[in-house]
Amino acid sequence: MSSSSSDAHGSVKSYVTGLVLSLILTVIPFAVVMTGSFSMLTTVIVITVTAVLQILVQLVMFMHMNTKADEGWNLMSFVFTLTILVLVVGGSLWIMQHLHLNMMIG
Repeated sequence: MSSSSSDAHGSVKSYVTGLVLSLILTVIPFAVVMTGSFSMLTTVIVITVTAVLQILVQLVMFMHMNTKADEGWNLMSFVFTLTILVLVVGGSLWIMQHLHLNMMIG
């Protein structure tokens, strides 16, 4: 096994760090929802921010995406992922907001 192929994979330390960060970013919104001590807006903001951070942790720690040039494909994949992320999260929040406004009774 050459050193270049082993450099492409993460170390045990990076995987454990990714796992711990993922667990923390899962527990935070769960705790916010279960305690119910925050407003609806704050809860949605916390869930959204931790979801975006969770995706970034997954991409960097487990899928080894970075800004180093591999003929530009790695950076292009990262930009594409961020674009899709913004569209999906933003579109979901927009749809949920309009559903909430249109379903209000009273």
